[in-house]
Amino acid sequence: MKTWRTLTASLLACASMAAGAHNFHMGIADISYNAASGSTEVVHTYTGHDVEALLTQLYQRQFDLGQEASEAALRRYVEKQFYIVAPGGKRLRLQWVGMKVNADNVVIFQEIEHTRLAPGTRIHNQLLTDFLPGQRNTLNVQDGGKIQTLMFDSRNAELPIR
Repeated sequence: MKTWRTLTASLLACASMAAGAHNFHMGIADISYNAASGSTEVVHTYTGHDVEALLTQLYQRQFDLGQEASEAALRRYVEKQFYIVAPGGKRLRLQWVGMKVNADNVVIFQEIEHTRLAPGTRIHNQLLTDFLPGQRNTLNVQDGGKIQTLMFDSRNAELPIR
């Protein structure tokens, strides 16, 4: 009987840790230059239920990320909160390519056609940091084998690449 109680207590402890395991909110994005197309590609990955909760708060209604209206709402948010500024101060035109949703994640695809990012380009990334105070966004910039990692949070919304 004592073994059964110990096992039950262990299972309950594990279940409660799993329920609270999502106390750390993070996203990851990769920016890379595609030499074949001459374009810069951006791929963002965020936790699906964080994105759904954000959209629900913004628009005061439930969202199903598989629906076209949800994609349009998410697109408006992303285009406001994530942008890239050239060294001269001009905002580069990020085109929405699309998104892919699975049970856990939302993956967003964007590109800047016929453009290679120059040193001194600034990345502005406030995705989910306005909604989740603990949100941390990692962004990897890859060009010609070099990788630079930038970390964004509520205090660091815009950072330059080298």
